[in-house]
Amino acid sequence: MVVLLAGVLGGPAAAQDRAAIEAQFRSWLSDTVWPQARRKGVSRETFRSAFEGVTLDWDLPDLVPPGTRARTPKRQRQAEFGQPARYFKPGNVVAATRTGREMARTHAATLAAVERATGVPGRIVLGIWGRESGYGRVPIRHDVFRVLGTKGFMSTRAAYFTDELVAALQIAQAGHAPGKAMTSSWAGALGQPQFMPSSFLDHAADGDGDGRADIWRSEADTIASIANYLDRHGWQAGRDWGFEVSVPDSVSCTLEGPDQGRPIRDWAAMGITRVSGRPFPEHEARGQGFLLMPAGRHGPAFIVTPNFYVLKDYNMSDLYALFVGHVGDRIQYGMGDFSVPWGDVGGLYRSDVAAMQRALEGMGHDVGGADGLPGFKTRRSIGRWQEATGQRATCFPRAAMKATLR
Repeated sequence: MVVLLAGVLGGPAAAQDRAAIEAQFRSWLSDTVWPQARRKGVSRETFRSAFEGVTLDWDLPDLVPPGTRARTPKRQRQAEFGQPARYFKPGNVVAATRTGREMARTHAATLAAVERATGVPGRIVLGIWGRESGYGRVPIRHDVFRVLGTKGFMSTRAAYFTDELVAALQIAQAGHAPGKAMTSSWAGALGQPQFMPSSFLDHAADGDGDGRADIWRSEADTIASIANYLDRHGWQAGRDWGFEVSVPDSVSCTLEGPDQGRPIRDWAAMGITRVSGRPFPEHEARGQGFLLMPAGRHGPAFIVTPNFYVLKDYNMSDLYALFVGHVGDRIQYGMGDFSVPWGDVGGLYRSDVAAMQRALEGMGHDVGGADGLPGFKTRRSIGRWQEATGQRATCFPRAAMKATLR
């Protein structure tokens, strides 16, 4: 939830208010953050160097300055939760595929070694690397200590970001990246794989044998770290991430979700088929599969494996995990676009979706929380409401529903 700061700290007193809050920030660093960092082995010199000249970044989202309260945003900043068609813009997919093939050739030996060690296919590593940082070509310019300091001091998830700030100080203490090399995204994610600091401490790997896990400048370390993350989150070697499928009208979109899995052969027996016309591989047919319809009946559909949800652990978005798997397949197998185009869905205000979610909750549906994001629980709850009211289930929020779901 994002606070609109113009209304909160506007007017003649804004500069004075900000100066007072900056002073509170400095006190918070010394009274709250330093004791936690010291207990984790961070030296006074590392701490001083990290915050030398650092001030609050008032342009970040999700800020709740002292004396204000959070408000539900109208718009969603993260592309992963926006319009599917925009997330899969042809130019973005083609560019990620083209550069990914170059990287597959350049780093073939490293990718092969990592796959042997972890079971994670090189194409999947490349898909994540491309999405997170354009294979290291997208500039990452934020000062991680300023970002995490700001968010730890005044955001809707202050405790979480405070812990991440301390983890970032531990990384600096260990010397994995010198000085100002520790840059991050606006959300505090680090380096080419875009690890949050705690994920770095748990999963970053030394891929080039120099004794450090430098995910900012080392491509080998980046590749090894991504694969190590997926391996430790349960990647099942030998299984795919999923398959694009055709879902007949006789199969309800309300069957979507990781809690409604069944053997893939059972989905096939219900009439679900691969769009390629090929049968599901026998070893996959025996395994667990899950229906995924990220735009409801308004876009492509998939049967995904448990590995899809390992990808989703990397970034909690269906569209993100789908992008990674799709680009990886294009890199290795030369696959084209999805057979079904994305419909004109998404783009509603988050506040509108949240209102629909609250209405569904009032009817007893589990939407996964009224956060304004159309996740699988919201999608299938809409479908169940549609079926209960005699409508065809389409399983995605649309503007026309605002009048009745309120």
